[in-house]
Amino acid sequence: MARSRSRQNRVAPHVALLIETSLASGRDILRGIGRYVREHGPWSIYHEPRSLEESVPRWLQNWDGDGIIARVQNTHIANAVASTGIPAVDVLGVVRSPGLPLTHVDNAAISRLAANHFLERGFKRFAYCGVEGLNWSLERQQYFVQAIEEAGNECLIYSLNSQRGVWEDEQHQLATWVGSLPQPCALMACNDPVGQKVLEACRRSGVRVPDEIAVVGVDNDEPICAISSPPLSSVVPNHESVGYEAAALLDRLRAREIDSDAEVYIAPAGLVTRQSSDVLAQADREVAAALGYIREHACHGLGVDELCHELALSRSTLQRRFLRLLGHTIHDEIVRVRLKRAEELLAETEMPIATIAMRCGFGRQEYLGAVFRARLGQTPASYRRRVQHVGKTSEK
Repeated sequence: MARSRSRQNRVAPHVALLIETSLASGRDILRGIGRYVREHGPWSIYHEPRSLEESVPRWLQNWDGDGIIARVQNTHIANAVASTGIPAVDVLGVVRSPGLPLTHVDNAAISRLAANHFLERGFKRFAYCGVEGLNWSLERQQYFVQAIEEAGNECLIYSLNSQRGVWEDEQHQLATWVGSLPQPCALMACNDPVGQKVLEACRRSGVRVPDEIAVVGVDNDEPICAISSPPLSSVVPNHESVGYEAAALLDRLRAREIDSDAEVYIAPAGLVTRQSSDVLAQADREVAAALGYIREHACHGLGVDELCHELALSRSTLQRRFLRLLGHTIHDEIVRVRLKRAEELLAETEMPIATIAMRCGFGRQEYLGAVFRARLGQTPASYRRRVQHVGKTSEK
């Protein structure tokens, strides 16, 4: 009762943040919460630096606050948060606890993005490296394998032990596995620290990256990507939007506008390509050269005849090789690259759609619209509205 009386006279809600600062994902979540508070606050925020593995802080049981946003790592933390009786939102998803709403990155979309990145580069052999016993790693594995199998390929799996052992032993075992993979191979790591370990294992086993194995991580943790050798490509999960939407969800929860089992999933913001995956996986050097030329010139009005002239190949010969190796025509590849660029401009800018059509080589807005409807089942305008929305919400 004393708690309720003290809250009634507050000008700003008191919110505790149980979010680690040791990982880029946690720091990005804090940025998103900060952005929400600047736009919709004020809030009185209590936060102390912590790591993801730390236990429940002692002060939580006596927290006289109005809300909690937490990275719930285990059932002990989940129970401690629930026992306060204070509205709370989880931003990790490791433990699904009844009555604890969740805001989380979309692991299915993350894995599809990584898979498409590799498939667009012509890879036919795939692998995934995760951490055993962690549900987010298993989810990413599941969706990556699903995307690869839907494309008619298989995926090899390796799981690191979640209980940290001797680093040298772990690297030796990982290097042995990496060295056994069929080449060229495209490998998704469950996150950037694991991606960095995979690249070190490649170095130890004498595997050339990205020519023999291409690697993509998740989180775009720039310091980790930078110390990787070569620099690590990585999916950007959009943890900042996770933080923003978690804060919005907490406000709505406190106002009793939503059910306590609400879930919000945030689409990834993109994939940053660095040296670890910047390759075209084609044994046919002329097809690889054609793909590189298309990537550079598709949006500048490139036509099939111009491409064949540039490569000094007959149209029929190059077309036959494209169909055999990629399963689609040269024109389809040109349109695919143009469409990808149009998607980026629609998502990242407020540029008029007619201008985007010109910039991407479609010429007319009507042609761009026809391609969008045929390939994506929606108009450019509806695509822009969807991707520029911070996330997709499913309220139970």
